[in-house]
Amino acid sequence: MKVLAMRPKLRRLLTAWLFVAPALLLYGGFVVWPMLQSLAISFTNWDGLSPTRAFVGLANYRRILEDPVAVLALKNNLVWTAVMISVPTTLGLLLALGLNQDFRGRALFRSCFYAPAILPMVGVAGIWVWMFDPSLGLINTVLVGLGLDSWARPWLGDPDTALYAVMVTGIWQGLGFPMVLYLAGLQAIPLEQHEAARIDGATAWQRLRYITLPWLAETHVIVLTLSVIASFKVFDLVYSMTYGGPGQATQVLASWQYFQTFQFYKAGYGSALTWVIALILLVVTMPYLRLMARRGATRP
Repeated sequence: MKVLAMRPKLRRLLTAWLFVAPALLLYGGFVVWPMLQSLAISFTNWDGLSPTRAFVGLANYRRILEDPVAVLALKNNLVWTAVMISVPTTLGLLLALGLNQDFRGRALFRSCFYAPAILPMVGVAGIWVWMFDPSLGLINTVLVGLGLDSWARPWLGDPDTALYAVMVTGIWQGLGFPMVLYLAGLQAIPLEQHEAARIDGATAWQRLRYITLPWLAETHVIVLTLSVIASFKVFDLVYSMTYGGPGQATQVLASWQYFQTFQFYKAGYGSALTWVIALILLVVTMPYLRLMARRGATRP
């Protein structure tokens, strides 16, 4: 009888696996297998073309610590991350709070602020390269027109300002995404919470502090985690706007990995850089996710 009772369960289990199998095969073939191959390559001295690979153990990983450009790229990634988890997140939350109000034309404003997020990254880079142009760019033209000639400079050609100029582009392009996530979080807050607080005499600041922000705990987790991941994966803007220059001033880990692998034909070292990025993201995001998940579980 037990065997007969287990047959329907076994049939359902096999049916479920049959439906999942195509996706698992695709995921394994196009994600898991390349990842394992990349990990194996990171322990070799390989140019990416020749059929032979010399095993070098952890030499590529030790080389990262001795590579001044890799160290600079890591610092740039950390600066980029600090800026991107603070400025776009804060501005996105403020915009969401404003655009969550009932006023005429709010749909148009939402679309305008979100539009840069769906533009092709190369197109965004092209727009801002023109704006930062030292001779014909909008920014220097406006500064000169306002009599602030001393402020005008080659923004992307100056090692002191190039990285921050690219960050401005990243903020402009990435502002809409946290705004949309926060809008979704705000609309999920029960209206009864605010109505009860108003009846009790709570001010707008008190409602924001004790109702809105606690209810957005899970949204904070999503926004900040995705911001950290995107910051360590940033490549398009750097490559399109500065090509890692001037000198190596705007190199980040992803762009340096690309140059090592496809420009200098050092696939082993490039793969090691890739896995360093992956490990950093794992170390940074997992403890934070667990912490914020526990806090989110205790929200009102």
